[in-house]
Amino acid sequence: MRRIIFSGFLMLLACGLFAQRQFQSYLDYIEKYKSLAIKEQYRHGIPASITMAQAIIESNAGESMIAVKGKNHFGIKCGGNWSGKTIYKDDDKRHDCFRSYSDVLDSYEDHSQFLKRDRYASLYDIPLKDYKTWAGSRRGARQGAAGTRPE
Repeated sequence: MRRIIFSGFLMLLACGLFAQRQFQSYLDYIEKYKSLAIKEQYRHGIPASITMAQAIIESNAGESMIAVKGKNHFGIKCGGNWSGKTIYKDDDKRHDCFRSYSDVLDSYEDHSQFLKRDRYASLYDIPLKDYKTWAGSRRGARQGAAGTRPE
């Protein structure tokens, strides 16, 4: 019985340590890249909180393979008109093509340009400080969009 209780305690401790490490990686990511998100907010009218949230989710706080090797922090796929560098990873399809960048800044800029497409035009009617509506509307506007996680 003691062994079971001790094993359970170790499992809870391990889960807690993992959660704490993951949370810290989010904070580290925000600290490292918040200036890029704020810059994009001023340049393109996209709330920095929305940019940061999507970057954290899509890149696993900068630790995903396409973020590390391709500096792609938003999971933006190549698409038909991409002529830049590429990186391949299994995703929705086997061996999906993702955009690759020379610098993380380029990834943030491309994300802003991506959100200027017609399919996202209604987002810009939402006040910049209303991140909750931005987040909800973004989910609706992006159905079928590349660079998104399934709900």
